[in-house]
Amino acid sequence: MCRWSISSKHLWVPIVVLTLFLWMRQLQCQQVNDYDQIDSPAVLPLVTQLVYSQISNLTSIISQEISRESSFCVKDPDADWNQAFNFASDLDFLASCIKKTRGDIVKRLCTAAEVKFFLNSLLGTSVSANYLKPNKNCNLTSWVSGCEPGWACSVPTSQKVDLKDSKEIPARTSNCQACCEGFFCPHGITCMIPCPLGSYCPLATLNKTTGICEPYFYQLPPMQPNHTCGGANVWADVSSSSEIFCSAGSFCPTTTERIPCSSGHYCRMGSTSEKRCFKLSSCNSNTATQNMRAYGIMLIAALSTLLLIIYNCSDQVLTTRERRIAKSREAAARTARKTANARQRWQFAKDATKKGAMGLQAQLSRTFKKDASILEKVKILKEANSEAEVELLSHSRPTTSSMVASSSVATKEKEKEPSGLMQIIHEIENDPDIDDNIKTEIETRGKSVTANVPKGKQPHTHSQIFRYAYSELEKEKAQQQENKKLTFSGVIKMATNTEKRKRPLIEISFKDLTLTLKAQNKHILRYVTGKIKPGRITAVMGPSGAGKTTFISALAGKALGCSVTGSILINGRNESIHSFRKITGFVPQDDVVHGNLTVEENLWFSAQCRLSVDLSKPEKVLVVERAIEFLGLQSVRNSLVGTVEKRGISGGQRKRVNVGLEMVMEPSLLILDEPTSGLDSASSQLLLRALRREALEGVNICMVVHQPSYALYKMFDDLILLGKGGLTVYNGSSKKVEEYFAGLGINIPERINPPDYFIDILEGLTTPGGSSGLSFKDLPVRWMLHNGYPIPFDMRQNEFQYDTSQSVNSAYGIDPYGSSHAEKTFAGELWQDMRNNVELRGEKIRHNFFKSKDLSDRKTPGVFKQYKYFVIRVGKQRLREARTQAIDYLILLLAGACLGSLTKGSEQTFGAAGYTYTVIAVSLLCKIAALRSFSLEKLHYWRESDGGMSSLAYFLSKDTLDHFNTVIKPVVYLSMFYFFTNPRSTFADNYIVLLCLVYCVTGIAYALSIFFEPGAAQLWSVLLPVVLTLVATQPKDGKILEAIANFCYSKWALQALVVANAERYQGVWLITRCGSLLKSGYNLHDWTLCISILILMGVIGRAIAFFCMVTFRKK
Repeated sequence: MCRWSISSKHLWVPIVVLTLFLWMRQLQCQQVNDYDQIDSPAVLPLVTQLVYSQISNLTSIISQEISRESSFCVKDPDADWNQAFNFASDLDFLASCIKKTRGDIVKRLCTAAEVKFFLNSLLGTSVSANYLKPNKNCNLTSWVSGCEPGWACSVPTSQKVDLKDSKEIPARTSNCQACCEGFFCPHGITCMIPCPLGSYCPLATLNKTTGICEPYFYQLPPMQPNHTCGGANVWADVSSSSEIFCSAGSFCPTTTERIPCSSGHYCRMGSTSEKRCFKLSSCNSNTATQNMRAYGIMLIAALSTLLLIIYNCSDQVLTTRERRIAKSREAAARTARKTANARQRWQFAKDATKKGAMGLQAQLSRTFKKDASILEKVKILKEANSEAEVELLSHSRPTTSSMVASSSVATKEKEKEPSGLMQIIHEIENDPDIDDNIKTEIETRGKSVTANVPKGKQPHTHSQIFRYAYSELEKEKAQQQENKKLTFSGVIKMATNTEKRKRPLIEISFKDLTLTLKAQNKHILRYVTGKIKPGRITAVMGPSGAGKTTFISALAGKALGCSVTGSILINGRNESIHSFRKITGFVPQDDVVHGNLTVEENLWFSAQCRLSVDLSKPEKVLVVERAIEFLGLQSVRNSLVGTVEKRGISGGQRKRVNVGLEMVMEPSLLILDEPTSGLDSASSQLLLRALRREALEGVNICMVVHQPSYALYKMFDDLILLGKGGLTVYNGSSKKVEEYFAGLGINIPERINPPDYFIDILEGLTTPGGSSGLSFKDLPVRWMLHNGYPIPFDMRQNEFQYDTSQSVNSAYGIDPYGSSHAEKTFAGELWQDMRNNVELRGEKIRHNFFKSKDLSDRKTPGVFKQYKYFVIRVGKQRLREARTQAIDYLILLLAGACLGSLTKGSEQTFGAAGYTYTVIAVSLLCKIAALRSFSLEKLHYWRESDGGMSSLAYFLSKDTLDHFNTVIKPVVYLSMFYFFTNPRSTFADNYIVLLCLVYCVTGIAYALSIFFEPGAAQLWSVLLPVVLTLVATQPKDGKILEAIANFCYSKWALQALVVANAERYQGVWLITRCGSLLKSGYNLHDWTLCISILILMGVIGRAIAFFCMVTFRKK
């Protein structure tokens, strides 16, 4: 053995340096205990470094083993092991142990095999952390004092120890003594393991009162009086070995030193250094966490301010914009009226001047017949008059008082010279108050721009667009007034004017139309024959249950659940009415109008989505303004329509808005289901006048009415009377119906409204007067005989006792009470009902996915443009629902505060309990809030989709605007929960998980709201988060339960939250982290996977919701 004798008193510095160098070279092949100069200040650091290098090699080998065996809880083995066993910054505890063991430390350190044995015992489920399995050194036949907790032994002097040996445990039973500070010696093995960073491992002291070695919890072995308290005895999870964890409120820079946390800093349990508190947070001395509630309050204040600014300013922007548009509209209306008055006065002045000129011409011709010069003057006068007419067409300007005065002078002074007429023209031309912008005429539908407008220039500002629209409206009003004064030739000319009709014509003819309800096998309509013509208003009347709504539904292609026989021809061809969907309007009986939009916004949205894309914006504005004007909605155009909870416009105005939604799309076929029900006489007449104007443009209008007034009745062109059982009683001109019934001997009494009398007869309330001898059951047969239609066999056989409730079999001549109607068994009826329901569901699915060839010759906006229009509409609706949104945020805020204060974050489970409640609360609240997106607007969607609007654009717009809540709600919740619980994971980590969770549950809520009724959808929204979370947190005892848990979104959300928090626990927490993740079945590497699965579930939920929306529509 080579020994060095070093004396610092007699060696010079160079010799000392050389000696240290040689010492380092030889230490590679020598044992530490071979040297007797351990106490030398020059030797001890070198020996300490040598021992530390061997420990480092050992820990690196162990870290590789752990990374293979425990990869689920170790993300970066090198980083995690360095944070646990990198003692390079302070090796005092190691030097102290070298002195204590007199260089025998390496023989007392656990080899790789012993460390693996200890760790495997910890990770085993059936062995306690304080009691290890029997091994080579500690068993029933060999139990030395080193096997006791806090003690260790050495190997024999002749035996060498290879710390890297991971296969065999060496014999270690000699020279047993207490474990060194900074090390722990487990109960059941005879070696030492360094305590990890973040722990505090001093020597234990005996508490003579309790007999426990404090701060640890082991006792001295009996019958061994020389045995004393040793060092630490175990390193396990925090529940089993909390005594070695550096206590909360203190930090341990080394494993043998514990320092109280100073003021302004906080120290969590197991800390190696103190952390400075954030500004505005309070941190007293010896505190474990910083009080960051001030940040939560500040975040809430900032978020509330932002939301208030967004909602209030946005609403203010909308209000200001509407006010500016209203001012532009009013100014344009005044200008248009002024121009119309100018035209009227100019026409009056022109007529008066022409009359005076004609009188002057007659007088001059009588007096100066032979005077050629006078005749020449008259000719000049005529030419001046013609020039004045040309000037009028190009300078349509409002008149002034000077023009009125000039016109009166021209009327009174007929004998004046022709220069008086020219003076009037010049006064109109030079009037500065007359607006020249009215010269701008827009070309529409292929017409060219007038000569006064440069090519390609069109109105683009609100003022110009409204000015154009109202000028056109005034022209239309003036034209209507002129039409009232037309002679017979003028009416013929107007009727044959092809430029007036801008819409394609649709004529619908039907023959032997019969509808039978499949479920009840009962007729609703029977043998209805006739046609409805373009340019005419056809009224469908009859008693209740006569099949009026079914009839117009069959014409519109909406009669589902019925078998249809007979034929329906479109313009004489066998085409589907769905091929003309873009130019067909259907007004339902219920007023399906968005209550949180104004009248103008409802009409404008319908016009944008359903009018042709080739139509310019001024023309679209003109269409909307025309509808508002002729429906009498000017006074309420900026008023909200209103809902059941919030009062809006009146019922009559709402009904007119319901009709206006279809009028603004300029249909060629307009079908209305009881549009006058619930309206007074004045409102009904106003509505009929608007429909009459539509008919003048060639629109085919068919409407169901209930006992209209006589004034309304006279406004109908054609009349279809249906009797009970869906049989035709009359179909023809409304002017000839009284003549037809008079031919049957049925005369209308005086002072009786004809429609009321007809309905009373068909209802059976009134017996027809006169000598007819007919009853209401005979009238359908008489109509068939009148038109030469074949009479069905059953009606021929039982002509005077026709039963309206007969089944389909009687229509084919079979006795309705025969054997075919034998009573079925209960099972047979049940099977038939189930079969009918399945067939009806299949028919609805086929109808929803059925696409006919488009024959309407109209190109409407595509998906992207409609998506833009939908986003604007939904955005306005959201802004007007700010109070509801604020309540949602307030509830989330309170939930975060309550759960954050009631659930204390458990260090052992890394806050899993609080996160479990978080997943349930956030899922439940966000699901219920997301139900409102679709459940409250099902009727609106069904109507809009039937009208040709894009379902995809509608769905995406709703989802896009809901993303605002998806982004904001996690911030609202975490602003309380995070700052109350103070988890170790960052705010960003928690926010990302909750963001994906809200996205996921929102998609699920969409599917629930579309598939179920509102009550059932709310119940499912409450049950699902609770049940799925319970399933996800249950022990996975079988593969079936584990497979079910994998389909629970709550499992992935909870795992992501726990993993993000567990990753922040390092050093002494390593075993606790692995044990907790192993018990929960979580993996530290799966955080990205959890986020991806949450997003995928959200996408799948949205896909299912969209499929249900377009498949399962109206019941």
